[in-house]
Amino acid sequence: MTAALPQPRGPLSQALIDALGRERPGEFPEPVGVADADAFGDDLQLALYLCYELHYQGFHGVDADWEWDSGLLRLRAAMERVFLAGLRAGTTGGQDVEGELDELLVDSGGGVSGFLADDAEWWQVCEYFAHRSIYHLKEADPHAWAIPRLRGRAKAALVAVEFDEFGGGRAERVHAQLYEDVLAAAGLETGYLHYLDQAPACMLAIVNLMSAFGLHRGLRGALVGHFGTVEITSSPSVARIDAGLERLGAPEACRAFYLEHIEADAVHEQVLRRDVIGGLLESEPELAGDVVFGIQATGLLEDRFAEHVLTSWRDGQTSLRALRR
Repeated sequence: MTAALPQPRGPLSQALIDALGRERPGEFPEPVGVADADAFGDDLQLALYLCYELHYQGFHGVDADWEWDSGLLRLRAAMERVFLAGLRAGTTGGQDVEGELDELLVDSGGGVSGFLADDAEWWQVCEYFAHRSIYHLKEADPHAWAIPRLRGRAKAALVAVEFDEFGGGRAERVHAQLYEDVLAAAGLETGYLHYLDQAPACMLAIVNLMSAFGLHRGLRGALVGHFGTVEITSSPSVARIDAGLERLGAPEACRAFYLEHIEADAVHEQVLRRDVIGGLLESEPELAGDVVFGIQATGLLEDRFAEHVLTSWRDGQTSLRALRR
């Protein structure tokens, strides 16, 4: 079942929700005030998430024709310009793809996964599950947009990785289904986007980055850089999360998702670096700067998420906007 529209967080998301909920496609007003919006703020990030979600599962009661409504697309383009400008302002850029990838291999052992491994209580683990649900219940979907935009070795290798992400042809092994099993075993709600209202802007931005890169052919290099970053950094991080789950005596169904990623992502790391990124730059070397941008932008947003979550938890506060009971 598709998700209900969430609560607005400001004028942009309010205008969008009002239109999607009550108006017909073709009647969206001209966007105003976008240029002054906070690139990483709740209002713009939620509005962007809503626009992008129309290309995934959509929302309950929302006309499917909104997906390609010209007025809504103008709003989305204006918000994307603000978001991408914020990402570029927060990254240094460059052309040294190999240097950036080598740096990803230096594992600090800290961050959110380190906290989950050593210090987290069960309520904090559940909050982490809720945060990540807004991506993991659509895991690998944004990256699939890269397939028709790649050629040769890069395309073949990306498809091989995606085949694993989608369960190798077995519905019960699809990673999104494994994450639904995590939520169920933890006693959380399993509905698609159930926790969207609770997800802070820093979490929305991580998923919006994937969608923005995936939906723009001109950002295919950035999407590949992002995907490579995720796969290269995943195994040690996921291993720490699983160690925390084991420490807390979590149900096996909670651990299965993470155990799957420890093994799979160790292989995917090499495929992404050698064949997807390597294959892309072999055929299109001019995209090196975009790959670097994708790597750095991913790191920027994950750092913002980690700072928010860890600051909240160390203060004994929830890191969610308001957890549904």
